[in-house]
Amino acid sequence: MPKNLSRPPKVIVILGPTASGKSELAVKIAKKFNGEIISADSRQIYRGLDICSGKVPRDSIFRKSDFQYKDVGRPYIYKGVVHHLLDVALPKKIFTVAQYQKLAEKALKDILRRGKIPIICGGTGFYIDALIYNYKLPKVPPQKKLRKQLEKKSTEELFKQLKKLDPERYETIDKKNKRRIIRAIEIAKTLGKVPTLQQIQDKKSPYDFLKIGIKLPGETLKRRISQRVDKMLKLGLINETKQLLKKYPADLPVFNTIGYREIIDYLKGKTTLPEAISLIKKNTYQYAKRQMTWFKKNKEIYWIKNKGEAFRLLRGYLTD
Repeated sequence: MPKNLSRPPKVIVILGPTASGKSELAVKIAKKFNGEIISADSRQIYRGLDICSGKVPRDSIFRKSDFQYKDVGRPYIYKGVVHHLLDVALPKKIFTVAQYQKLAEKALKDILRRGKIPIICGGTGFYIDALIYNYKLPKVPPQKKLRKQLEKKSTEELFKQLKKLDPERYETIDKKNKRRIIRAIEIAKTLGKVPTLQQIQDKKSPYDFLKIGIKLPGETLKRRISQRVDKMLKLGLINETKQLLKKYPADLPVFNTIGYREIIDYLKGKTTLPEAISLIKKNTYQYAKRQMTWFKKNKEIYWIKNKGEAFRLLRGYLTD
């Protein structure tokens, strides 16, 4: 077959809100269809943020020499499946979407080079879209003077300001993450007119993507979030937070993560433990709803209710 008529490589995307069961489904798919997983989670990329981010446990780790690329971190294995883009940054570092896009693209090409199927799995919609639609992200260096001015404002004030500057980003951003809101305002003010997602999206992706989303009824998702938070506490979320605070200051942007910020308030005596746990569950559910707001805009996603539906879709897709 002539080169220009060859079919684009197939890539699977598994997405959905937090606690929906994405990670375990991705592992089952990888085992059945000879795949490797690329994490698309804005917190799982940080070393040490394990329990709170829902990172899969590490059974073993590869040597860097086993892989073509050298700057993506060492992939590790969970249930016999290789996972990429976990533990690639220190918590004290700001890790951008552009950095994720670059590293994930390298991992994706490496997986394909070794004859396996890349499976992108996560709940950070912007990370997923930046990778699969090859976003042309505007380069905006930090504006130190502007940041100092914005830091003096409350998170609520900043959130209202962002709504005026960039309504599209306002709809999906974590409204309690002050540092991320400041960055969004910084970009909007620097560029003047913020490009829409349609304007930065590359219409000619070199890959053939199948996007599968896990959709659960609201009450089911609430129950699973509650169970997940309880499990996080049993696994040692409080101790993990204490260990991180021994290494890093509590005001790092990474500690705005739901789970850490509530436990930090508890450790500082601002709340009781039951209050902190209740807030984690409430805030996680609100975050899950924001994730779904982002995903629902994408009409290419096939929404499923169980593993069987996913496997039926994949058999047709991979044999086409």
